[in-house]
Amino acid sequence: MRPNPKKLNALQLKTLAILQAMAQDEGLANPPDADGTVLIHSLPYAHGDHFHVASAVVRARDATGLGNPNVMNALVRKGLLLAGAAGAPILTAEGLGYDTGIADQILNRSG
Repeated sequence: MRPNPKKLNALQLKTLAILQAMAQDEGLANPPDADGTVLIHSLPYAHGDHFHVASAVVRARDATGLGNPNVMNALVRKGLLLAGAAGAPILTAEGLGYDTGIADQILNRSG
């Protein structure tokens, strides 16, 4: 498979990578439904210029897409995300499995 088959731009890729990490954090997301979708029920709070997702630290500047309706709508149009109640993002099974290729660059983990 070629990299980035949905032709996501840099901000869309960053946003998807962060959402994928959030989907793995039980404090932020529900377990996967039968169809493989995952509701992200909470977004982490920023501490100055960063926030935490499980064991990773994410720079706030890499997460601007989380608050950008155009980015979220693009991910919905491409089938990677659904809009849940009250705007809560729901990752589709395809969205969960999409290889962004940049997760290791924006999800900073110690050691």
